[in-house]
Amino acid sequence: MTQGIVRCLGWVVLVVLVANLAGCSGARATAPEGFTSLFDGRTLRGWRPYVGSPPEVARMDASQYADALRHGFEELELHWTVEDGVIITDGKGNNLCSGQDYDDFELLIDWKIRPGGDSGVYLRGSPQVQIWDRPDIGSGGLYNNEKNASRPLAVADRKPGEWNTFRILMVGERVTVFLNDVLVVDDTVMENYWERDKPIYATGPIELQAHGDAVRFRNIFVRPMDAAR
Repeated sequence: MTQGIVRCLGWVVLVVLVANLAGCSGARATAPEGFTSLFDGRTLRGWRPYVGSPPEVARMDASQYADALRHGFEELELHWTVEDGVIITDGKGNNLCSGQDYDDFELLIDWKIRPGGDSGVYLRGSPQVQIWDRPDIGSGGLYNNEKNASRPLAVADRKPGEWNTFRILMVGERVTVFLNDVLVVDDTVMENYWERDKPIYATGPIELQAHGDAVRFRNIFVRPMDAAR
């Protein structure tokens, strides 16, 4: 058993508690102790649109970035909505990004897809912890890894149309993922999809992916890992 697993196991009960508090579709759980909610249950306040990959954003000057944000917010309103305490994407347009960037963090998030659905959660602006309806593989893997493990260790998905819960820990370049209390990624290096010759970025936003399918998200809680030590 790795040190990463030992660190994670103590919080499995926490994930169960969040899931139980949010049993019905519109329920909103209270942020667990030490966590901050990224979603107020009513609006998309605190979120911003995707305007480019980290290298693309780094090349923008202030005017270009402001212009990209303005257009991004206009598009965001067309494809991302809030209904009954749930963030909904129609799968069109671009990703939804946290307003704040994070380095080392712990994330709790519920998600639900339809049959055949496909989405994901970007970490530090990079793809991705996979969400999809693939019962032969399962969700939670680091899909874009090439050198390190990309597939989940187990299939822990519930049926399409049912809520699932991720618990994701990112420390340095390494990621651990629990899906519905099952360890599916164990302290694995997440590779830099945008610049393969570089390690994953030290900081970046958490993103909810728009990938052509309607997806629902709720109960999104985060805490910096330095606050958890």
